Amino acid sequence: MSEEMPEDDGGTSPLTVQRDIIFGLLLVLTVLAWAQLLWQRAYTGFDMAMTSPTMGLSAPLFLTMWVVMMAAMMFPAAAPMILTFHQVQAGKRKRGQTFVSTWVFVASYMLVWALAGLAAFAGALLAEALAERLALSAITAARIGGALFIAAGFYQFTPLKDICLAKCRTPLTFIMTSWREGNMGALRMGVAHGGYCLGCCWLLFAILFPLGIMNIAAMAIVTMVVFAEKALPWSRLTSRATAGALIAYGMAVLAAPEILPIFPTGDSTVMPMPESATPPAASSR
Repeated sequence: MSEEMPEDDGGTSPLTVQRDIIFGLLLVLTVLAWAQLLWQRAYTGFDMAMTSPTMGLSAPLFLTMWVVMMAAMMFPAAAPMILTFHQVQAGKRKRGQTFVSTWVFVASYMLVWALAGLAAFAGALLAEALAERLALSAITAARIGGALFIAAGFYQFTPLKDICLAKCRTPLTFIMTSWREGNMGALRMGVAHGGYCLGCCWLLFAILFPLGIMNIAAMAIVTMVVFAEKALPWSRLTSRATAGALIAYGMAVLAAPEILPIFPTGDSTVMPMPESATPPAASSR
């Protein structure tokens, strides 16, 4: 299908060197993203149990945090696709063009998740507005979260989930059937892959809102589930087990809303509004 790239004098293929560099950069970006999330959770005053869906953030700040979250959570699962894309590109183009095109692919993939973040922010604003207008009690808000878990569980069984997951689990098949030439082609392919990835995972990320958007443990679990579904041999078993766990937990929340992490403690009966995201040190006098 393609010509192999020549080895250098040391016997190491330039393709291997570039592949190692790309993998290393993805690893560094993932570690830095997780470090940033841990720092935000530990030192910026966000209280997972009291924050609103938007955490009181403006759209640019929320979107920045969202993109960091997506880099932390999605790069491990997306790495096989990215590295396969680079390998196929190397058989068709010059080495320098290949390296640039690979990062165009990554950037356009992240663009899809950034747009999803805008939709998530709009949904969070709407949820806050409705909660305020309807004066939702904490119990009602928690049960809505429980219903979201159940919906996410049943989504695991849908044909759309299966179609999107199949595209994500077979990098070479996806790339060869979706191939487009040049950097613009890389951009289009990155958007297409991001769309399939979003189709697989959007409800898994939606459940972070009732769990607490800065809930590091929940993010880690979702990351492991996404990676297992996309990269490990027992994908179908993981997907079905995840569905069962989501449905069971959602039903438990419907029966006992106080088990949800964001359920307010003390005497609060109304869903917290954006001002509750203010760090305690800044709000107490």
